[in-house]
Amino acid sequence: MLARRQIPFFNYPALFAAQENQIMATLREVLQRGAYVMQKDLLEFERQLAAFVGAKHAIGVADGTMGLLLPLLTRNLEPGDEVLVPSHTFVASAAAIHHAGGTPVLVDCGRDHLLDPVSVRAAITRKTRGIMPVQLNGRTADMQAICAIAAEHQLFIVEDACQALGSKFQGRCAGTFGLAGSISFYPSKTLGCFGDGGAVLTSDDDVAEQVRSLRDHGRGEHGTVARWGFNSRLDNIQAAILLLRLAAYEEAIATRRTLAAIYEQRLSGVPQLLLPPGPEASAEHFDIYQNYEIEAERRDELRAFLQDEGIGTILQWGGHCIHEFSDLGVTGRVPYTERMTSRFLLLPLHTALGDDDVHYICDAIGKFYGPLKAGKH
Repeated sequence: MLARRQIPFFNYPALFAAQENQIMATLREVLQRGAYVMQKDLLEFERQLAAFVGAKHAIGVADGTMGLLLPLLTRNLEPGDEVLVPSHTFVASAAAIHHAGGTPVLVDCGRDHLLDPVSVRAAITRKTRGIMPVQLNGRTADMQAICAIAAEHQLFIVEDACQALGSKFQGRCAGTFGLAGSISFYPSKTLGCFGDGGAVLTSDDDVAEQVRSLRDHGRGEHGTVARWGFNSRLDNIQAAILLLRLAAYEEAIATRRTLAAIYEQRLSGVPQLLLPPGPEASAEHFDIYQNYEIEAERRDELRAFLQDEGIGTILQWGGHCIHEFSDLGVTGRVPYTERMTSRFLLLPLHTALGDDDVHYICDAIGKFYGPLKAGKH
């Protein structure tokens, strides 16, 4: 019998406890300076973030959704202009397209739950203006194929890389393949702050200039206002915390990859499960495992069983993909996504977990489905 544990899906207090002394010292130093809005901490964080991903510009904004909306607004979308986006994503991805004046058109995902290039090509019409790949769960899609399609049809790419900071495809970071990319710093993200926060990544000078203006009420370098903008600045206090946490970010990624490898080793032989690709599954991909999203037979029964064993799980976005929100009027052909929405499930994966916690989770899954591969405990 398993010795019962309590393993929450995400441990929010641990986010603070892991660096409590450094965080409090950072807060004290920032507050003593009275440095609240667009101060040196934000500028330094933007500089280091850009260097980390290999982009020319990183621009702190209020959240990941604004990180999508602002670069989309630079495209001057007109009514009827279509932007392709996967249904398997948070509604904010499509909402940014809508609020930028375009029409989101849904496309399908593949077995890795990422944007399927075949579905992208099939959905292109004379009205298509752009593609929004969503780099989910810490993995980057096949951007070689997607970029080739975009170039062929002269489409822009704005990446939703909110869950993929540091994830790579063919050695290149998520968020740097297209015109711009968005990163989220929501607390449960791999690099999280203590509230909302986001960033736009771009190597296009004109886009960077426009985004910097749009995030600050449309103001330019000398304070003149040339367009309608927003109050969408990343708070300086949050930037200071993110700057602190960025210093240990590669270690956090390594921890996540180690835990994902345990899941892969223990669960890969379970026929009732479809796992995400393992850390060493492909030389082209470097995954950071923002989430560990599986497909599971008898999913709801499995969730209830794991809950009884003290293990928290969630269904991403409440278990709903965008094609299910009929009131939004968004269309698209997404047969794989339709099938997998009754099967997808997130298992716990965060830096407050230990190896033994993941083995406990795997043991519980084995108890539900049947014996698993042996693992080191």
